[in-house]
Amino acid sequence: MKSVTRSLRILEAVARHQPVTVGELTKLFGLPKSTVQRTLVTLAEAGWLRANRRDTTRWEIGARVLAVRPAALQGSSLLTAAHEPMVRLRDALNETIHLSVPDALHCMIVVDRVDCDHPVRTFHTIGDTSPLHATAAGRAVLAHLPKQDIDEFSTGALEGYGEQTITDPAELRAELLRVRARGYSVNYNQYRPDVCAVAAPVLDSDGTPLAAVAASMPDSRFDPARTEELGRLVMDTASQITARHLG
Repeated sequence: MKSVTRSLRILEAVARHQPVTVGELTKLFGLPKSTVQRTLVTLAEAGWLRANRRDTTRWEIGARVLAVRPAALQGSSLLTAAHEPMVRLRDALNETIHLSVPDALHCMIVVDRVDCDHPVRTFHTIGDTSPLHATAAGRAVLAHLPKQDIDEFSTGALEGYGEQTITDPAELRAELLRVRARGYSVNYNQYRPDVCAVAAPVLDSDGTPLAAVAASMPDSRFDPARTEELGRLVMDTASQITARHLG
């Protein structure tokens, strides 16, 4: 039990001070460096921690923590504000509606979903994570971040998930300008094969993106001629969520 307690305390310390080095944690706890390193590696293997993408000598919270975090959001003001507008959007389109929140510049996390009644539909488990640059929800959020955050994110090559994924940083920055100008983002099979989505950001009072609401559907039901219509509907839903949340 002593080792479990130590692991939990180190996990909590990483959450408070991330991204943090082994040396910093060693000083904080007064433990041997080898003990701290071993604990960090164990937690990383279990998915609770990960190396920082820009500095691999520093540690931060991993995907497993992010996946369980949505459970703590149930009943939060954001989810409460979002649910009814999401249901109305689902009823209008009969497609799956997702609400996702950003984890800094790492990923988007699905925190709520309203299903359609089609036998073939898109599906993300609550807690699923997805890349910012390859999804409609992610680009809707990225487009409303400060320029320095966009520049930091788009430094270097971006991971490709298919032929349609934007992997060139300059191309991504140009797309984000278009997203910000029109108010919504579109995903044409850029993350999962044969899945399309349209998303808009849910903004705080100062314009900070808190989340993104997305309507997603199989490629077989996506009609490019309706893109603007879908964009307006999703933007209207996002505006309703913002108004209810700030209420």
